[in-house]
Amino acid sequence: MSASSRIAFLGTGLMGAPMAANLAAAGFRVTAWNRTAEKSEKLQEHGVAVSLDARTACADCEMAVVMLSSGPVCREVLFGDEGVAAAMPRGALLVVMSSISVAEAGELAARAAELGLRWLDAPVSGGEAGAKAATLSIMVGGNRKEVEAARPVFEALGRPVHIGPVGTGQLAKLVNQLTVASTLVAVSEALLMAEAGGANPAKVREALLGGFARSHILEMHGQRMIDGDFTPGGPAKYQIKDTAAAQALARDLGLQLPMLDLAHDLFSALVDGGGGELDHSALILELRRRNGRLSDGERNGIFERVHQGRKDDET
Repeated sequence: MSASSRIAFLGTGLMGAPMAANLAAAGFRVTAWNRTAEKSEKLQEHGVAVSLDARTACADCEMAVVMLSSGPVCREVLFGDEGVAAAMPRGALLVVMSSISVAEAGELAARAAELGLRWLDAPVSGGEAGAKAATLSIMVGGNRKEVEAARPVFEALGRPVHIGPVGTGQLAKLVNQLTVASTLVAVSEALLMAEAGGANPAKVREALLGGFARSHILEMHGQRMIDGDFTPGGPAKYQIKDTAAAQALARDLGLQLPMLDLAHDLFSALVDGGGGELDHSALILELRRRNGRLSDGERNGIFERVHQGRKDDET
């Protein structure tokens, strides 16, 4: 892909919008589409063209980048009755950067090939901050030739690593999400213990950052937990989508992964209690609730403040 290549960008939510803007800033000719049109209209000030119809956005593209919420949504938008894949030029490159299952990646790649399209699965890690700063970790599955063709696009978004054949990008993302979810549990428990024991959690975090317990999650999300800032960079509802997919794959592989199961149960409880739209660092609220250090009313008040803040930001 050259800097002037035509790119259709499908899905302009928390991460998709800054990703599309960064591609336009790098010189690519980007046309964006989103189911909720208002979320893509703001991109026009960044040089992104906006289409109200996904098929029209993809009609003359050299590459379509998909950043939708889930595997089923990707399947519907790409291959449903009005699916965009059939509208793409033969030989165009379809790059699914959404987090979907390994099985879904294989299925959708095969359907793309039947239509004469090339495929890469390339999920990302780094959250909204990484999307804005163009520092995303990009885990790519597919043929090396396609990876090299897409490299200029990936490098405008972050750091790509070619993992292996189709589906291995999604496998790497599941491994990433397993690690993130488990570490969020550990950091939440650690800060809760510090808090309950009478230590200043901020000072404990400061001390831990100087030793082997240091991690990006302790640094970034530990601070969120201490500040009580749960405005979503990575909503908790997407965490359980990924942990559920990792559980399904673990079963297929005959693996017992107890930490993954615990993390999934804790995040499910957070989401079932109304915290699905909060940042996944809000897991500490569920642990506080379980330990009698946060009432349901206090928790719900936090949820409402975050929801209201999001509404205010959108108006």
